[in-house]
This record gives sequence, C-alpha cells and structure tokens, in this order.
Amino acid sequence: MHIFVPREELTDRRPPPWPKMKVKEIPKSLYQSFRLRKLPADALKQAREQGTPLLVSLTSIPERIGSVDLVIRSLLVQEALPLKILLWLPESLRGRVPESLAILEHERFEISFSPLTCPHKKLIHTLERFPDLPVVTCDDDLMYPKNWLKKLYETHRKYPEDIVGHQVRYIRYGADGTPLPYADWVLPAGGGTNPRACLAIGAGGVLYPPGSLDSRVQDRETFLKLSPRADDLWFKMMALLAGTRVRQTLEQSPEPVPIIGSQKTSLKKTNINQDKNRSQWLALTGHFGVEP
Repeated sequence: MHIFVPREELTDRRPPPWPKMKVKEIPKSLYQSFRLRKLPADALKQAREQGTPLLVSLTSIPERIGSVDLVIRSLLVQEALPLKILLWLPESLRGRVPESLAILEHERFEISFSPLTCPHKKLIHTLERFPDLPVVTCDDDLMYPKNWLKKLYETHRKYPEDIVGHQVRYIRYGADGTPLPYADWVLPAGGGTNPRACLAIGAGGVLYPPGSLDSRVQDRETFLKLSPRADDLWFKMMALLAGTRVRQTLEQSPEPVPIIGSQKTSLKKTNINQDKNRSQWLALTGHFGVEP
C-alpha cells in the first residue's frame, strides 16, 4: 500500500507544543484550576441540554488521578455538552478514586475500569460499547476551553466521514524512503498535499466518526507489540486501513491549559524526546505493508 509523499521543504506550520507547560502559562493554569474547582459539583451535574450527539472518552494514570477532575470539570462546562463522558482507569485504581473525582459521577459522566495499562484504552473500550456514535478523545493533563468540543463537532458536521483533530501533524519521509524524525512531522506551509499523511494528535482532541477505523483496532496483541505507547499512531494506521481521511478543524479553539504538575509523567519524554514515535511507526508500517 503506497500512502505517503517524500519530504517537502520544511517551511512548515508547526503545531502548538501541547501539553508542555511554559512558565507564562503557570498563572493561567492556577486561575483555571481555581475557577473550575469553585464550581459546585451539583451545578455541574445539572443537565443544561440533552447533549451533542457524540461521546468524549479519555483515560488516566495513578500519577494524575488527583488532578483529572479538572479535566472532567472543563468538559462539563463545554458550550456543546456531549451525551456522555467516559473515563477509563486501570484496575489498580479500583477503590482508590479520590472524592474530588467521584463526586462528579452522574448520568453524563461515568468512571469505568480496564485491565489495560496502555493509552489505547481511551478509545477502544468506548468503541466497543458505542459503535454507532462519534467518539472524541482527549488527554488527562489539560483543561479544555469552552468551545473546544463545539469546534470539533462543527467540522464533523461538514465532513461527517473524516477524522477531525484540533492539532494535526504530517508524516514525512526522506529521500531514502524512511520516516523523518517525529519533530519534522509538520504541515507544509501551504497545507498538506497528501491528506493521508495527516496525523491527528490526541492532546488537541480527536473526533472519530462511526466506522472510521479498521475493525482490527481492537487487536490488543498487535498494538501492544507494535505501538504500546503510541495510541495516536495505532489509530492513524487503523484509519489508513479503513480508507479514512484525517483533517484539521476548520476553526481551532484556544489552546488547552496544562495542569500544573501533570507533565511529570508523560509519554512525550520517550515518544518524542527519544524519537520512539518514529520507531513505532516503522513497526506499524512494516507489519501492515504501508510504504512511502
């Protein structure tokens, strides 16, 4: 399967460096955290509307369990509320959910547990339970702006069969046919010339329409072997195998605000800093026969 074009000149459009915390973001993070936690849980659980016909799904880890309630609070005050928010936690956290998170559970927000410890559980379990609804994934270390979900849904309504992301990279190959370092996977200045090379990044939020991923998306043995720490790449490969395009939102919302202290444990440290994304992509393309 031939998918990608060779490297263009890197006069690029680099995506925002989410979720890295900048010094200037600390006051904003503190303010957002204070503002969200001041909102009474009972008020957050009162349904203002039936909800936008989609789901939001995410996962978290023990190191962030004390702050993930801030993410949920930011999702419960969206201008476009989802039908349901599903948080998938590892089994090790069963019986250890902090009160700050537990008090938010209600019809619109549900906590479930998974035997998996990999990030892929943010999507695969929800796809199994709700195969006929669009699913939006997000990260557990960011507070999302109020129009974040609305902007994803607006683009989805115009392109209902495409995967939509606020943050998109562009998979680039060198002249020798090998992928460039992940840091160079940036959109060309004029936009991507090959839509199949677009990669939606989970931190910005990604909307997956029903049926947009190949049925092998649930193949736990294979994704744990080939891309155990790179769920974005696994879902991209499943989109390619299903023939689904990936596109950026027509209009981006403001950048999500990182939660202070939540980046101490991050896939970014190995996937990006050690260029593990490239090696995992090579494993995936080799296994599924995708060539540049």
